[in-house]
Amino acid sequence: MIFAYPVSFPEDTSERLVADAATARKLVRERCPQMLELLEHRRRRFAPLLAQNPNAPVQQAEDAILVAFCRLAYRHGSWGKDFHDYHNEGHIFEILGSRMERLIDTIGLETLGLRDWFLLTLFAAAHDLRQREVPEFAAGIGANERASTEETFRILRACGFTQERNADVFFGIELMIAGSTFDARPPPKAREYNSAEVVVQSGGALASRLDNKLDKYVPSWRGDEHIAHALELALIAADLDTANVAEPFPLFMASAERLCLEREMRSYREVARAESAQPMLGFFTKGQEHYFFDLHRFNSEYGRATFGAGKLANVEPVRNVIRDMAALPVPRTGDDVLQAFRRLVAKYSEP
Repeated sequence: MIFAYPVSFPEDTSERLVADAATARKLVRERCPQMLELLEHRRRRFAPLLAQNPNAPVQQAEDAILVAFCRLAYRHGSWGKDFHDYHNEGHIFEILGSRMERLIDTIGLETLGLRDWFLLTLFAAAHDLRQREVPEFAAGIGANERASTEETFRILRACGFTQERNADVFFGIELMIAGSTFDARPPPKAREYNSAEVVVQSGGALASRLDNKLDKYVPSWRGDEHIAHALELALIAADLDTANVAEPFPLFMASAERLCLEREMRSYREVARAESAQPMLGFFTKGQEHYFFDLHRFNSEYGRATFGAGKLANVEPVRNVIRDMAALPVPRTGDDVLQAFRRLVAKYSEP
């Protein structure tokens, strides 16, 4: 690993349920054939690059993505018993589907190499694998992200990759997942680390500060072309991860709603009760304002080119919703807040 933090996140039940690629492919065929269709579509788009790289391990690459997809679906998604409204297998589709398509359309397929596109795809599938790790500091990288990296390394090895032959792949995915850290610290007095909470209470994605982390922990990194290139990819990956701000306004607001609901679940608050009213109102007002206008930045030239205009188009409707939510009468429950939010989103989504 690039960062010398302890290896301390062993496999769990979800890993054992999807121990290999054959199991993953069978599960996806039966439960989510749309993922196979998406990978087939992407393979067709990548045909020119594949023609230039006839020995590329395409099967192994797709295997790794499918294993990660299935494990997240079991661990925090619709196949298991710990459903997270935001950090689930649907988030993989968001990044791997339309956002990746927009990136390819904007910058051009051959702007990045085949390995780079694979790494961005693997990032989409693997960066949120773990969401319930006990928080602990290590080079400023969150415990969830470190656990996700270690599991992704195990997935890569199980699919035929080795650090000796494929060092770029391991360097790349480690920095990409590390850069997706929003904050390694738990909120004060929290019962547990809430990854939905820190999105709106953090210092933003670590990707923009990864160069400083590397200066501190790997001083010679600027002379290592593999790490330098991995850092470039980490900035693009962070932009893909946070590009919900550039989605069409109703889709952006739908993602905000899912994140809010996940935060309430992780905080052990019931949306139908009074205990959720003020936290949810705060999320949709000060929380959204802080994240959208203060914290969020696109870190890469390619991210700005692809998603900058979409975010700009959302500035006015986001301001309108925040303003009108803040002017609401005192809500009784979180449900009241949610219904008001949906009405305002519908109002400001009208042409």
